[in-house]
Amino acid sequence: MALSLSRRMVTCALLAGSFMSLSSIANAFELAEQGKLTVAFTGDMPGSGWQDGKLVGYDGEIMQRIADKLGLKVQPALMEWSGTIASVQSGRVDVMLGTMGWTEKRTKIMTLSEPIHYFKNGIMQSTKTNWDKLSDLEGKKIGTITGFSFIPELKSIKDLQLSLYDTSDAAVRDLIAGRIDAVIGDPPVISFAIKQNPDWNMHFLAFTDNSPDFPLLTGLGQVVYGLNQKNDDLRQKMDAIIADMWKTCEMKEIGARYGLSSDVWFKPVGQNFRAGVDRPADYKLPSCAAGG
Repeated sequence: MALSLSRRMVTCALLAGSFMSLSSIANAFELAEQGKLTVAFTGDMPGSGWQDGKLVGYDGEIMQRIADKLGLKVQPALMEWSGTIASVQSGRVDVMLGTMGWTEKRTKIMTLSEPIHYFKNGIMQSTKTNWDKLSDLEGKKIGTITGFSFIPELKSIKDLQLSLYDTSDAAVRDLIAGRIDAVIGDPPVISFAIKQNPDWNMHFLAFTDNSPDFPLLTGLGQVVYGLNQKNDDLRQKMDAIIADMWKTCEMKEIGARYGLSSDVWFKPVGQNFRAGVDRPADYKLPSCAAGG
């Protein structure tokens, strides 16, 4: 009986210590709402969604795990993409997610996490065409989403007629209806939508170009989380958790649930733009190829 009581006391002490540790971490950051992690997301799957009181989707599931490990309750803030960055900058939300690509410009206005996966931009189009080069877009009616970083590059393509949409759904609807010729959107979102709707007769082809004049359209993309610059300490805590998930290939396990299973999403191939910008000059991108 005494031994049993002693074990219970030790267990209670350990649990109390663990709770106090999580509690102190949760109170260490300057958050929009104390004890909660307010997350801006668009609800575009497979990146993000909200189900049964938790974030879901690839980006969302990873963020939910981060919040749980930090002892923070997720406060969802569903919004259109065009409002996410401004919400982070103003402090109305603590972090934004939803297949957001790293850009040097964004490092000036936010603090950006380690990558959670990689991607190559490309063209959503009818299966009747096989466009995979920038030159294929010349003279075409192209749709993309307001606020995407590569919009200036698209505007510089010869005779391209650009239509901006608030959501991926709206752009895809116009593509299906024939009002535009193609959509340049988030590769995971586009790929997931095509897989779920084979009757659309659409496919996605990544750009085969590797042009220094179009680095955002044709270069290596990194999906990251964006936080207010005053919360760089929170970003560092998140990065430590993300690093552990890369080491165990947990990223790929999660990705498989959302159609992101091939090496292209988890093995960086191409120029590492972050080294010497928002990371040290000798910075190496994390990787998890086939087999871990």
